[in-house]
Amino acid sequence: MSIEAVVQRQFEAYNAHDLQRFLAQYAEEIHTYRPPAAEPVLVGKAAFAEFYATQRFNKPELQATLVNRITLGNKVIDHERITGVQDQPFEVAIVYEVSNGVIVRTWTFAPA
Repeated sequence: MSIEAVVQRQFEAYNAHDLQRFLAQYAEEIHTYRPPAAEPVLVGKAAFAEFYATQRFNKPELQATLVNRITLGNKVIDHERITGVQDQPFEVAIVYEVSNGVIVRTWTFAPA
């Protein structure tokens, strides 16, 4: 299975607001970063699930649009446009690190 397929499955589950299918693409010890912070903002699937259940998938208008995707080694970099979270759409770059068929780390970059 390609690393891009793993990221695509989580992307589709995100847009379907399907928490279980979304979580299935992530490692039990997922680490999520939001640079410039050096420490992870979420560690472990339980914290990850709680965040997405209460801060994303509970928003009916939530939708991500893929602007661009780059695959480099074991990383997939998505440029996404997110709607339904804030009053206005916003864009992010998310780096997904995939190992053994699941996403083990993510880094989300937002414009300054």
